[in-house]
Amino acid sequence: MKDRLNALEVALNNELREHEFYKNHAERTKNAVGKAMFEQIAADELEHHARLKELYEIWKEAGQWPETVPLKVNQTPVKDVLKDVVKRGLEGTKADRDDLEALETAIEFEGNGAAYYARLRDQVTDPREKAFFNLLADIEHEHYVSLKDAAEFLTDPAGWYRRRESPGLDGA
Repeated sequence: MKDRLNALEVALNNELREHEFYKNHAERTKNAVGKAMFEQIAADELEHHARLKELYEIWKEAGQWPETVPLKVNQTPVKDVLKDVVKRGLEGTKADRDDLEALETAIEFEGNGAAYYARLRDQVTDPREKAFFNLLADIEHEHYVSLKDAAEFLTDPAGWYRRRESPGLDGA
């Protein structure tokens, strides 16, 4: 049990640190894509922190995975953020070096987070615990994919649009 509580402490610290990172970059950037992406993920990370803190407190008190507390995490709409910004024509100013560096750092955070929660999932046997960590791993992976997509859009918008249009070879 102590190992799992320690793992939750690490996760709590990571979620809070990542929330602050995303919040700060959302405030700093002038780029609409970066701002929308960072704001959404900041909100997601804060929600993850709240769920993990609730779990940690109950688990620490009871000494086991909670039986009655509904511990679920909201699904993230992050995959739609870039699409919505582009659809509304709000691409905004060109991304600067700090935006791109922040995206690269965020991509690393999310890749590591997905791997961390997947390891926790794979180390447990309780189906509720396994499902909870699997959900967190999936959401972190979705953040990772969405951030990679945003980075591609900001560095090569023409290539990003070409890829989205999925041109066919039917001669039409």
